[in-house]
Amino acid sequence: MSHHFLMCRPEHFAVTYTINPWMDPASWARQDRALAATSQREWGGLLDAMLNAEAKIHLVPPAPGLPDLVFTANAAVVLDGKVLLARFRHAQRRGEEPHFAAAFRRLQGRGLIDTIRTMPADVALEGAGDCVFDHTRNMFWMGYGPRSDAAARDVVADEFSVEVAALELADPRFYHMDTALCPLTNGEVIYVPSAFTPAGLAVIAERITPDQRIELAADDARKLAANAVCIGTDVVLSACSDRLRATLAERGYRVIATPLGSFLRSGGSAFCLTLRLDRRSTANRLTMTSTAA
Repeated sequence: MSHHFLMCRPEHFAVTYTINPWMDPASWARQDRALAATSQREWGGLLDAMLNAEAKIHLVPPAPGLPDLVFTANAAVVLDGKVLLARFRHAQRRGEEPHFAAAFRRLQGRGLIDTIRTMPADVALEGAGDCVFDHTRNMFWMGYGPRSDAAARDVVADEFSVEVAALELADPRFYHMDTALCPLTNGEVIYVPSAFTPAGLAVIAERITPDQRIELAADDARKLAANAVCIGTDVVLSACSDRLRATLAERGYRVIATPLGSFLRSGGSAFCLTLRLDRRSTANRLTMTSTAA
């Protein structure tokens, strides 16, 4: 079974501005050519890992002057064939919005997307980067504060008719929800406790039983190990500790590590570089099963 994802080749990727603590344009500029070549190789490695995990990849054309267009997770929230286009906080990324909208219109023309909606003009929401779907709990984990607005919670809930748990992000290094939390296929959730406020941790504890919570230590958090793509029991990420790899293996998962160090310089990793297009909510899955029967 193929799983459909949106990606964008890093032909114009670079760190040319600063909108999160990971980004250092001066450091990038000193090694610009080497890092650009490295990013091409690393992205290719991620593409191979995704294809080996039976992913079907759809591409957004790269565009000059939009170095972060590679981070397709930020393009939109997608569920049940519905697309809610992102509205970016920072001016440096707003130029991506029409490119992503055009990409989704092409996918709609091919029957892969049903509807496309836009966020209200005064509400920021940076796509699946801050709105991570939890298949097991049939809900979104939404981050707000650094890059998305708390008011986006109601917009997402109305559009997709599923629960949305909106948690304030407390550490600027973990500026999107997808850098701090990753639901796995069998119900476990990887997360970075220090990324959340006490109130946010209480919400996590209410919804996820202790045996299904996998807390990341500081070394794995710094590797952005929570920014992983889960395809079945394959967990694709940039790097992780032997400890985390063993923990996941004990629970039946296979870790596929593919280095993405050049993208970590921009605060992104495997999840950021992909966007799942075929997620289905519980109600939609039941409807599809009933129709098929």
